[in-house]
Amino acid sequence: MTSDIARRPIGVFDSGVGGLTVLKALRAALPHEDFLYLGDTARLPYGTKSGATVTRYALQTTKLLVDQGVKLLVVACNTASSVALPDLEEAYPGLPVIGVIEPGARACCRNAPRGRIAVIATAGTVRNAAYQAAILRLRPEATIATRPCQLFVSLAEEGWTHGPLVEGVAARYLEPLMAEFPDHEPDCLVLGCTHFPVLAPAIRKVLPKEVRLIDSAETTAQCVARELESRGMLNAAAEPGTETFLATDDPERFARMGAIFLERELPASDVALVDL
Repeated sequence: MTSDIARRPIGVFDSGVGGLTVLKALRAALPHEDFLYLGDTARLPYGTKSGATVTRYALQTTKLLVDQGVKLLVVACNTASSVALPDLEEAYPGLPVIGVIEPGARACCRNAPRGRIAVIATAGTVRNAAYQAAILRLRPEATIATRPCQLFVSLAEEGWTHGPLVEGVAARYLEPLMAEFPDHEPDCLVLGCTHFPVLAPAIRKVLPKEVRLIDSAETTAQCVARELESRGMLNAAAEPGTETFLATDDPERFARMGAIFLERELPASDVALVDL
Protein backbone atom coordinates (compact mmCIF):
# COMPACT_ATOMS: atom_id res chain seq x y z
CA MET A 1 0.00 0.00 0.00
CA THR A 2 1.51 3.34 -1.08
CA SER A 3 1.22 6.05 1.56
CA ASP A 4 -0.17 9.49 0.72
CA ILE A 5 3.25 11.13 1.08
CA ALA A 6 4.88 8.51 -1.17
CA ARG A 7 2.44 9.44 -3.94
CA ARG A 8 3.56 13.08 -3.92
CA PRO A 9 5.91 14.35 -6.65
CA ILE A 10 9.61 15.04 -6.29
CA GLY A 11 10.46 18.71 -6.84
CA VAL A 12 13.49 19.63 -8.96
CA PHE A 13 14.69 23.15 -9.71
CA ASP A 14 17.48 24.84 -11.63
CA SER A 15 18.07 28.30 -13.02
CA GLY A 16 17.41 26.90 -16.50
CA VAL A 17 17.55 23.68 -18.48
CA GLY A 18 20.87 22.17 -17.32
CA GLY A 19 19.12 20.51 -14.39
CA LEU A 20 17.19 18.40 -16.89
CA THR A 21 20.24 16.10 -17.01
CA VAL A 22 19.55 15.48 -13.33
CA LEU A 23 15.87 14.89 -14.07
CA LYS A 24 16.84 12.42 -16.81
CA ALA A 25 19.03 10.51 -14.35
CA LEU A 26 16.27 10.63 -11.72
CA ARG A 27 13.76 9.22 -14.17
CA ALA A 28 16.13 6.34 -15.01
CA ALA A 29 16.71 5.56 -11.33
CA LEU A 30 13.10 6.09 -10.18
CA PRO A 31 10.76 5.15 -13.05
CA HIS A 32 7.58 5.17 -10.92
CA GLU A 33 8.03 8.59 -9.33
CA ASP A 34 6.26 11.78 -10.39
CA PHE A 35 8.48 14.83 -10.95
CA LEU A 36 7.79 18.56 -10.91
CA TYR A 37 10.60 20.50 -12.60
CA LEU A 38 10.96 24.28 -12.36
CA GLY A 39 13.42 26.20 -14.53
CA ASP A 40 13.87 29.78 -13.33
CA THR A 41 14.66 30.94 -16.85
CA ALA A 42 13.63 34.56 -16.23
CA ARG A 43 16.55 35.04 -13.84
CA LEU A 44 19.33 32.84 -15.19
CA PRO A 45 22.25 32.49 -14.86
CA TYR A 46 22.53 32.16 -11.09
CA GLY A 47 26.32 31.94 -11.31
CA THR A 48 26.72 35.69 -11.84
CA LYS A 49 24.55 36.62 -8.85
CA SER A 50 25.56 37.16 -5.22
CA GLY A 51 25.06 34.37 -2.72
CA ALA A 52 22.30 36.34 -0.99
CA THR A 53 20.43 36.80 -4.28
CA VAL A 54 20.76 33.13 -5.24
CA THR A 55 19.48 32.11 -1.81
CA ARG A 56 16.48 34.42 -2.19
CA TYR A 57 15.71 32.95 -5.61
CA ALA A 58 16.08 29.41 -4.26
CA LEU A 59 13.67 30.11 -1.41
CA GLN A 60 11.12 31.51 -3.86
CA THR A 61 11.34 28.56 -6.25
CA THR A 62 11.19 26.11 -3.37
CA LYS A 63 8.05 27.77 -1.97
CA LEU A 64 6.28 27.27 -5.29
CA LEU A 65 7.26 23.58 -5.34
CA VAL A 66 6.35 23.08 -1.69
CA ASP A 67 2.95 24.68 -2.34
CA GLN A 68 2.51 22.00 -5.02
CA GLY A 69 3.05 19.31 -2.37
CA VAL A 70 6.48 17.89 -3.24
CA LYS A 71 7.84 15.24 -0.87
CA LEU A 72 11.54 15.88 -1.54
CA LEU A 73 13.49 18.70 -3.17
CA VAL A 74 16.42 18.28 -5.56
CA VAL A 75 18.48 21.42 -6.06
CA ALA A 76 19.71 20.65 -9.59
CA CYS A 77 21.90 23.75 -9.73
CA ASN A 78 25.54 23.84 -8.65
CA THR A 79 25.41 27.51 -7.66
CA ALA A 80 22.29 27.15 -5.52
CA SER A 81 23.61 23.91 -4.05
CA SER A 82 26.78 25.70 -2.95
CA VAL A 83 25.08 28.58 -1.12
CA ALA A 84 21.39 27.96 -0.43
CA LEU A 85 21.01 24.49 1.14
CA PRO A 86 21.28 25.61 4.81
CA ASP A 87 18.60 28.27 4.31
CA LEU A 88 16.30 25.86 2.49
CA GLU A 89 16.69 23.25 5.23
CA GLU A 90 15.96 25.88 7.89
CA ALA A 91 12.92 27.22 6.05
CA TYR A 92 11.47 23.73 5.40
CA PRO A 93 12.68 21.48 8.23
CA GLY A 94 10.38 18.60 7.29
CA LEU A 95 11.45 18.53 3.64
CA PRO A 96 14.42 16.40 2.55
CA VAL A 97 16.70 18.63 0.43
CA ILE A 98 19.45 17.20 -1.80
CA GLY A 99 21.91 19.26 -3.84
CA VAL A 100 24.19 18.12 -6.65
CA ILE A 101 27.58 18.89 -5.09
CA GLU A 102 27.74 16.58 -2.08
CA PRO A 103 26.75 13.39 -3.99
CA GLY A 104 29.35 14.15 -6.67
CA ALA A 105 32.02 14.81 -4.05
CA ARG A 106 31.29 11.53 -2.27
CA ALA A 107 31.40 9.58 -5.54
CA CYS A 108 34.73 11.01 -6.64
CA CYS A 109 36.26 10.35 -3.21
CA ARG A 110 35.19 6.70 -3.47
CA ASN A 111 36.77 6.48 -6.92
CA ALA A 112 40.08 8.18 -6.12
CA PRO A 113 42.41 5.57 -4.58
CA ARG A 114 45.35 7.98 -4.81
CA GLY A 115 43.28 11.02 -3.87
CA ARG A 116 43.85 12.71 -7.24
CA ILE A 117 40.67 14.51 -8.30
CA ALA A 118 40.01 16.84 -11.24
CA VAL A 119 36.91 19.04 -11.39
CA ILE A 120 35.48 20.89 -14.37
CA ALA A 121 32.64 23.35 -13.90
CA THR A 122 31.50 26.85 -14.77
CA ALA A 123 33.64 29.80 -13.74
CA GLY A 124 31.31 30.63 -10.85
CA THR A 125 31.37 27.12 -9.38
CA VAL A 126 35.16 26.94 -9.67
CA ARG A 127 35.50 30.38 -8.10
CA ASN A 128 33.38 29.60 -5.03
CA ALA A 129 35.32 26.33 -4.49
CA ALA A 130 32.25 24.38 -3.36
CA TYR A 131 33.44 21.07 -4.82
CA GLN A 132 36.90 21.53 -3.35
CA ALA A 133 35.43 22.16 0.09
CA ALA A 134 33.08 19.16 -0.11
CA ILE A 135 35.89 16.86 -1.28
CA LEU A 136 38.34 18.01 1.38
CA ARG A 137 35.78 17.42 4.13
CA LEU A 138 35.79 13.77 3.07
CA ARG A 139 39.40 13.40 1.95
CA PRO A 140 41.60 16.08 3.59
CA GLU A 141 44.67 14.64 1.88
CA ALA A 142 43.20 14.85 -1.63
CA THR A 143 44.99 16.61 -4.47
CA ILE A 144 42.41 18.66 -6.40
CA ALA A 145 42.78 20.58 -9.65
CA THR A 146 39.92 22.56 -11.17
CA ARG A 147 39.24 24.24 -14.48
CA PRO A 148 36.36 26.44 -15.64
CA CYS A 149 34.95 25.22 -18.95
CA GLN A 150 32.44 27.91 -19.79
CA LEU A 151 32.32 27.13 -23.51
CA PHE A 152 30.92 23.69 -22.70
CA VAL A 153 27.71 25.41 -21.57
CA SER A 154 27.24 27.12 -24.94
CA LEU A 155 28.05 23.93 -26.86
CA ALA A 156 25.51 21.97 -24.83
CA GLU A 157 22.78 24.56 -25.31
CA GLU A 158 23.43 24.66 -29.06
CA GLY A 159 23.14 20.87 -29.18
CA TRP A 160 26.75 20.54 -30.37
CA THR A 161 27.58 17.49 -28.28
CA HIS A 162 29.62 15.27 -30.61
CA GLY A 163 32.27 15.51 -33.31
CA PRO A 164 35.73 16.96 -33.91
CA LEU A 165 34.82 20.52 -32.87
CA VAL A 166 33.55 19.46 -29.45
CA GLU A 167 36.44 17.05 -28.94
CA GLY A 168 38.88 19.80 -29.87
CA VAL A 169 37.40 22.15 -27.29
CA ALA A 170 37.44 19.36 -24.71
CA ALA A 171 41.10 18.64 -25.41
CA ARG A 172 41.98 22.33 -25.12
CA TYR A 173 40.36 22.48 -21.69
CA LEU A 174 41.45 19.10 -20.35
CA GLU A 175 45.07 18.75 -21.47
CA PRO A 176 46.40 21.51 -19.15
CA LEU A 177 44.17 20.18 -16.37
CA MET A 178 45.59 16.67 -16.73
CA ALA A 179 49.10 18.16 -16.73
CA GLU A 180 48.60 19.30 -13.12
CA PHE A 181 48.81 15.68 -11.95
CA PRO A 182 51.79 13.29 -11.85
CA ASP A 183 51.92 11.31 -15.12
CA HIS A 184 49.07 13.56 -16.37
CA GLU A 185 46.64 11.20 -14.69
CA PRO A 186 44.10 11.98 -11.95
CA ASP A 187 41.99 9.15 -10.58
CA CYS A 188 38.75 10.76 -11.67
CA LEU A 189 37.20 13.79 -13.33
CA VAL A 190 34.02 15.30 -11.91
CA LEU A 191 31.47 16.85 -14.28
CA GLY A 192 30.70 19.76 -11.97
CA CYS A 193 28.01 21.41 -14.09
CA THR A 194 24.61 19.99 -14.96
CA HIS A 195 25.15 20.91 -18.63
CA PHE A 196 28.23 18.74 -18.96
CA PRO A 197 26.73 15.20 -18.97
CA VAL A 198 25.44 15.73 -22.53
CA LEU A 199 29.07 16.25 -23.55
CA ALA A 200 30.33 13.19 -21.66
CA PRO A 201 31.03 11.04 -24.77
CA ALA A 202 33.24 13.76 -26.28
CA ILE A 203 34.96 14.39 -22.95
CA ARG A 204 35.55 10.67 -22.50
CA LYS A 205 37.29 10.47 -25.89
CA VAL A 206 40.02 12.94 -24.89
CA LEU A 207 40.53 11.67 -21.34
CA PRO A 208 43.20 9.10 -20.45
CA LYS A 209 41.47 5.71 -20.39
CA GLU A 210 42.27 5.12 -16.73
CA VAL A 211 40.51 8.28 -15.53
CA ARG A 212 37.04 7.64 -14.10
CA LEU A 213 34.33 10.07 -15.21
CA ILE A 214 31.98 11.12 -12.40
CA ASP A 215 28.55 12.36 -13.52
CA SER A 216 27.03 14.42 -10.70
CA ALA A 217 23.56 13.94 -12.23
CA GLU A 218 23.79 10.16 -11.84
CA THR A 219 25.26 10.35 -8.35
CA THR A 220 22.51 12.76 -7.27
CA ALA A 221 19.83 10.40 -8.60
CA GLN A 222 21.35 7.52 -6.65
CA CYS A 223 21.40 9.67 -3.50
CA VAL A 224 17.72 10.58 -3.95
CA ALA A 225 16.77 6.92 -4.42
CA ARG A 226 18.57 5.95 -1.19
CA GLU A 227 16.98 8.84 0.71
CA LEU A 228 13.46 7.93 -0.40
CA GLU A 229 14.00 4.27 0.44
CA SER A 230 15.41 5.04 3.89
CA ARG A 231 12.39 7.24 4.67
CA GLY A 232 9.84 4.77 3.29
CA MET A 233 8.80 7.34 0.68
CA LEU A 234 9.26 5.39 -2.54
CA ASN A 235 6.22 5.39 -4.79
CA ALA A 236 5.14 1.77 -5.10
CA ALA A 237 2.72 2.44 -7.97
CA ALA A 238 3.01 0.01 -10.85
CA GLU A 239 2.51 2.57 -13.61
CA PRO A 240 5.28 4.86 -14.94
CA GLY A 241 5.61 8.23 -13.25
CA THR A 242 4.75 11.59 -14.76
CA GLU A 243 6.74 14.77 -15.39
CA THR A 244 5.45 18.34 -15.12
CA PHE A 245 7.55 21.23 -16.45
CA LEU A 246 7.38 24.84 -15.29
CA ALA A 247 9.41 27.82 -16.50
CA THR A 248 9.47 31.47 -15.41
CA ASP A 249 10.13 32.74 -18.96
CA ASP A 250 9.82 31.67 -22.61
CA PRO A 251 8.40 28.12 -22.46
CA GLU A 252 9.11 27.65 -26.17
CA ARG A 253 12.84 28.19 -25.73
CA PHE A 254 12.83 26.03 -22.60
CA ALA A 255 11.21 23.20 -24.56
CA ARG A 256 13.58 23.56 -27.52
CA MET A 257 16.70 23.46 -25.37
CA GLY A 258 15.20 20.96 -22.94
CA ALA A 259 14.89 18.39 -25.70
CA ILE A 260 18.69 18.43 -26.01
CA PHE A 261 19.22 17.67 -22.33
CA LEU A 262 16.43 15.10 -22.05
CA GLU A 263 17.41 13.54 -25.40
CA ARG A 264 13.77 13.34 -26.40
CA GLU A 265 11.09 15.62 -27.74
CA LEU A 266 9.63 18.12 -25.29
CA PRO A 267 6.61 19.95 -26.76
CA ALA A 268 6.29 23.60 -25.76
CA SER A 269 2.69 22.87 -24.80
CA ASP A 270 4.04 20.67 -21.99
CA VAL A 271 5.81 23.61 -20.34
CA ALA A 272 3.71 25.92 -18.17
CA LEU A 273 4.70 29.55 -17.56
CA VAL A 274 4.74 30.52 -13.88
CA ASP A 275 5.48 33.75 -12.02
CA LEU A 276 7.53 33.88 -8.86
